[in-house]
Amino acid sequence: MRLLLILCTISLAACAPAAPPSDTAFSELAGRVAGPAQSCVSAYPTTNLRPLNEATLVYGAGRTIYVNRLRAPCPGLTPTSTLFLDVRGSQYCSGDHFRTVETGSMIPGAVCLLGDWLPYRER
Repeated sequence: MRLLLILCTISLAACAPAAPPSDTAFSELAGRVAGPAQSCVSAYPTTNLRPLNEATLVYGAGRTIYVNRLRAPCPGLTPTSTLFLDVRGSQYCSGDHFRTVETGSMIPGAVCLLGDWLPYRER
């Protein structure tokens, strides 16, 4: 019975519409509309992939900004972390690995996994 209750709760949470993250750093999403989740986005060297908090990355600028909610919170991931991605090809995809390094440190942090990308487009 307990397992059934947990599965029902998880399935309902997965069907809920995506709300923009509530962090104040997301003012750049104001006036934008969320689109359907994507498993991959093109990796452009001139576009900034940046951490927002231990569970969220932001990528892009201009007309579309992508938000990635990691598969699990990433220990040590902060807005000042440097990211080292293990990318295959020219895209950032769900399931790709990355590690963090804090400014002034040479020791990489835990291996973390990207989730799906949620695009926010200008109206």
